[in-house]
Amino acid sequence: ITVVAKDGGGRLHGADVVFSATTTVTVNVEDVQDMAPVFVGTPYYGYVYEDTLPGSEVLKVVAMDGDRGKPNRILYSLVNGSDGAFEINETSGAISITQSPAQLQREVYELHVQVTEMSPTGSPAAQATVPVTIRIVDLNNHPPTFYGESGPQNRFELSMNEHPPQGEILRGLKITVNDSDQGANAKFNLQLVGPRGIFRVVPQTVLNEAQVTIIVENSAAIDFEKSKVLTFKAVDPDTGPWGEVKYSIYGTGADLFLIHPSTGLIYTQPWASLDAEATARYNFYVKAEDMEGKYSVAEVFITLLDVNDHPPQFGKSVQKKTMVLGTPVKIEAIDEDAEEPNNLVDYSITHAEPANVFDINSHTGEIWLKNSIRSLDALHNITPGRDCLWSLEVQAKDRGSPSFSTTALLKIDITDAETLSRSPMAAFLIQTKDNPMKAVGVLAGTMATVVAITVLISTATFWRNKKSNKVLPVRRVLRKRPSPAPRTIRIEWLKSKSTKAATKFMLKEKPPNENCNNNSPESSLLPRAPALPPPPSVAPSTGAAQWTVPTVSGSLTPQPTQPPPKPKTMGSPVQSTLISELKQKFEKKSVHNKAYF
Repeated sequence: ITVVAKDGGGRLHGADVVFSATTTVTVNVEDVQDMAPVFVGTPYYGYVYEDTLPGSEVLKVVAMDGDRGKPNRILYSLVNGSDGAFEINETSGAISITQSPAQLQREVYELHVQVTEMSPTGSPAAQATVPVTIRIVDLNNHPPTFYGESGPQNRFELSMNEHPPQGEILRGLKITVNDSDQGANAKFNLQLVGPRGIFRVVPQTVLNEAQVTIIVENSAAIDFEKSKVLTFKAVDPDTGPWGEVKYSIYGTGADLFLIHPSTGLIYTQPWASLDAEATARYNFYVKAEDMEGKYSVAEVFITLLDVNDHPPQFGKSVQKKTMVLGTPVKIEAIDEDAEEPNNLVDYSITHAEPANVFDINSHTGEIWLKNSIRSLDALHNITPGRDCLWSLEVQAKDRGSPSFSTTALLKIDITDAETLSRSPMAAFLIQTKDNPMKAVGVLAGTMATVVAITVLISTATFWRNKKSNKVLPVRRVLRKRPSPAPRTIRIEWLKSKSTKAATKFMLKEKPPNENCNNNSPESSLLPRAPALPPPPSVAPSTGAAQWTVPTVSGSLTPQPTQPPPKPKTMGSPVQSTLISELKQKFEKKSVHNKAYF
């Protein structure tokens, strides 16, 4: 820690001065015995078999001091639940059986193991307790045994009269059957082997022990003349060679496991390494088969219990983020353990200069400025370099037992909303600087929206045209071939010929009356073509003869070939003929030589 000392200031040589001095203080943190011991690998389960010898180790428990800096020595002990059948090594934590399994009175034992820290002075310190479950596994190695009045007996005899009443009990027989196995292994069936339909045995299914009763079922078959002696066996079909069951496993998940062929105990392969984070559940099939080849199949599901063996991990050990005033930033660590609480992470700020500037949400990892800091000026006043770049050390710690933690350095660049509002693009780049995939997502979303709108418009246009059943015309642009430049010789010839024709067919008209009365025979004719204008006046010249070129207005485009209406009154036949002939010639010439005018 750097400590700065400043005086109150004063004047030196006429100027205000402030003197200061700095020093570095190093603080060494020592571990204090304030954490209780913790067990590793819980829960604990153990199994004892009928062939287990006294003194054999059943399982081992492991504990460690919660204070990692200077751990104390720990000792193990059994609190209760053993009934003198088990003991524990106080230093190693190994639990052993002290009696023969045949002497055990229970199928399940719930032990409580206590671990105690021993201080350097030798006095007991912190303690912790964990339950341990030990199950006595029975082997199906005891066949059913028949007992008479004097003990085990394998032959029973009885004399009776022929044709007894149907349903009568053979009262002269006192048979008891017993199986000394435990649990399901002590269950067996009874049946009579011999002539069928004469007697029946009760009960047919026995658990551990039962009194055997034989009842008459067919009275007519018990006939002295037919048979003087009837011999039967009270037999368990599951005993002897036919009662031996062999177990085997198969399936996709069976390669990591083994099964005891006679006991059915399932355990892992010696080389197998099971990880709950990779695969937490396995399933395979178990086949039980007797000597005759009869078998049954059952599906087995195995669930792995998670152990806290993964610490939380940050994406990067050094991270940079941009904070806008009033908006938090988030840091995240991932714990790869499979189950809660081993994969739950708590966050805390372990180091910041100066302190009391930031708060953090211990569950989500969101970091924000304290409520007292609401502007950049307030930040400048408490920042040594009057800047807005901060460095924080953030710790992520899981909730497992024992717990693991990791730290990351977070550099925060602080700005305000006003600065961002000046440039929307700069604001977007700042907001996405910590998460480049966000910018890619926004760009991809924009492009997808444009494509979607284009597809909608195209689809709507297509269906509108299809619905209207209209075929849109194909527009073709035809360019007119440029006309060749007119030749001087042809123009002169045309001028000469036109002048002669005009001169030949020039008409003389009378001047109109002053009273606008044009009722003369000539004026009563309907015009077949525009009247020819007088030849243009040309300045007199002493050169060649003058050519008169007529000017026809609007007569160069082809006219509809319709027969002209007949005039109501005809004028002079000579004039009508001349005018018609002149009009036809001019129409032919205008069509042929239209480009030259």
